[in-house]
Amino acid sequence: MASTAARAAPDLAGKCIFITGAASGLGAALATLLAESGADIVATDLRAHALAACATRLRELGGRVHTIAFDVAEPLAAARAIAEAVEKMGRLDVLINNAGTDVTLPIEEISDQNWLRVIGTNLNGPFMLAKHVAAHMRQLGGGQIVNVASTAAKRAWPNAAAYHASKWGLLGLSHALHAELRPHNIRVTAVIAGGMRTPFLLDRFPDLDPDRLQDPVNVAEAIRSVLLLPPSSVVAELTVLPAQETSWP
Repeated sequence: MASTAARAAPDLAGKCIFITGAASGLGAALATLLAESGADIVATDLRAHALAACATRLRELGGRVHTIAFDVAEPLAAARAIAEAVEKMGRLDVLINNAGTDVTLPIEEISDQNWLRVIGTNLNGPFMLAKHVAAHMRQLGGGQIVNVASTAAKRAWPNAAAYHASKWGLLGLSHALHAELRPHNIRVTAVIAGGMRTPFLLDRFPDLDPDRLQDPVNVAEAIRSVLLLPPSSVVAELTVLPAQETSWP
């Protein structure tokens, strides 16, 4: 991720960006790239110890950084996190719903608890965070929300019922928010991200060929480009695939 420094320009100066799942994978790539681009970062994650290391790296880039360790699946925690971020940073211009989880099991083996955990993290959490940040963004006069979905929101494979349900739901939620929040100058984008070289994928599927996956920095670059669009335009849905993607035509 350090190699992005030469490519990034300080063109997000003055923006404050709230990122979930910021301690690793795409979230860490986003936090680094956007901080290099001049943004202040609210880095959040369920794992407090990993978040501390992430914050140390971000502070070395010179911008303002605030960290919040919380569970996006907990509605009250989501509301408190947005309120804390606004209090500490003064404003929130962008919310990136990136945190995600999965339980890869046949439907007969998925426990009720695991089903609710996946839906809570991947769908309920983004809804709650968007609900609370949108109220703040209306007061600011606008803002942006980015929802990181997956090719799992466009097709299906076995043993991933909870993940597919959550990501198809997230895509629908994103488009609904796009329609509802446009009159308030809040631009909402769904990002369909193909396979990335991240622990989320490689730790669970060690047989995958990393060379056929994309660097999460590439997806972060695409999201950054969306944030840099003129206010008069919005990308409602963006698909970013590795050139050798096998899970999408």
